[in-house]
Amino acid sequence: MRRLAVALAVAALTGLAPWALAAPDFAALQIQPYDPPKPAPAFSLPDLDGRTTTLADLRGKVVMLFFWATW
Repeated sequence: MRRLAVALAVAALTGLAPWALAAPDFAALQIQPYDPPKPAPAFSLPDLDGRTTTLADLRGKVVMLFFWATW
């Protein structure tokens, strides 16, 4: 059993393992690959005091936006 584990570890590390040769089939696993986040588009909104604030003004800060409507 120990020899099997060592053989599988060596095969995995050298890329000879069967699962290391083929790309994962995400459709069969019913998962989607991760897409890295994209930068937010430039926009401006009025703040509570009526002044216009742009997203570029907040560069380097954590920004949390809440958009809601009542209709």
